[in-house]
Amino acid sequence: MGGTVIIGSQFGDEGKGKVTDFYSENADFVVRYQGGNNAGHTVVVNGKVHKFHLLPSGVVQGKRILIGAGVVLDPRVLRHELEELGSKKIDLGIDPRTHIIMPWHNLLDEGREGSRGKTKIGTTKRGIGPCYADKAERLGIRFEDLVDGTRLREKIEEVYPIKKAVLEKVFSIKVPFSVKEIFDEYSALGGEFKKYLVDVSLETFNALEKKKNVLFEGAQGTFLDNDFGTYPFVTSSHPISGGVATGVGIPAAKITRIIGIVKAYTTRVGFGPFPTELGDKVAGHLTTKGQEFGTTTGRKRRVGWLDLPMLRTSMRLNGFTELALTKLDVLSGLDKIKVSRSYSVNGKEIIYFPYSNKGLGKAKPNYEEFDGFKITGKEKQYSELDRKARKYLEFIEKELGAPIKLVSVGPGREETILK
Repeated sequence: MGGTVIIGSQFGDEGKGKVTDFYSENADFVVRYQGGNNAGHTVVVNGKVHKFHLLPSGVVQGKRILIGAGVVLDPRVLRHELEELGSKKIDLGIDPRTHIIMPWHNLLDEGREGSRGKTKIGTTKRGIGPCYADKAERLGIRFEDLVDGTRLREKIEEVYPIKKAVLEKVFSIKVPFSVKEIFDEYSALGGEFKKYLVDVSLETFNALEKKKNVLFEGAQGTFLDNDFGTYPFVTSSHPISGGVATGVGIPAAKITRIIGIVKAYTTRVGFGPFPTELGDKVAGHLTTKGQEFGTTTGRKRRVGWLDLPMLRTSMRLNGFTELALTKLDVLSGLDKIKVSRSYSVNGKEIIYFPYSNKGLGKAKPNYEEFDGFKITGKEKQYSELDRKARKYLEFIEKELGAPIKLVSVGPGREETILK
């Protein structure tokens, strides 16, 4: 078998955690390929809620889980997640090339966001962007350094004075920790996590060569991609399918199945353009029934109708072989449901997402309207879904040219329909 990748097709928060957990049952490995603890993946099993920010969602199924070089890892958060799992045996591997979030990254994140004023991006302030910036500037500390006390001390002594100067002189932030304090904390974490050091690139490649079932899990969504998202209102990595090859270190040809996760409506956290955003009582329904609050930050998500120009562009960028539609139950009870089939921009109809925020700012959605439907959450077969709900799903399939193979009708693992 080839590799399967789970991709968020919108602005993130599409339900990747649930879908990854569901498909993990038949996986041998689950590999996280980008992002950091700015992600929030929720898995609900038998009423118990598991929330992850770093660990791949396959951990609930007891699978071999790997963290690739494209991830930025906060070892303090990793320790907390492992402690939350208690006595559960964890089969974890972390690539030596994975970059480490240091305490100065959190302060830099806060300083930069605070200095932007009206141009705030809406960062989670978890230090993700500054860590990726250090990676690009070749100032980063990697997992191979974290687990080697001598190298860790050398790296901290090299980088600390630079970051201290920037924080104090540019952002007027007093640095509350010394070289010794950071070294003591992080060398202890390195000693604790050294047993997880493994060449994830090599292990994943060998698994694929042996026809093992490898599931790749990303964070965020397509339109938060650093290149192809709504820049600068984006993340610092590449959530799209092409990011798997560079984030793990495998040939792109090894990926044969690409599952696009589509929320039945659209949501966004933080700032940035959002053509189908709602601000009426329907928005209240979606927010309340969908519990649209960020797993990582707790922030209220912005909500809007499904956006086909966005999804067509996501198809082009990712090459989805199939779709998984989540939160169909949240639409249940609405009298009418709308879908943006195209946009009007300066009097011209377009069917794809504009490449610039300027174009998005001018985009007026052209809506297709559907009758509302009822979802109980007890449906087990596609044929048991309300006829009007099936009409909605089949319209999406036809417009996007990809089959919907999975439909989620509730948060629980058991509330999932395979088509």
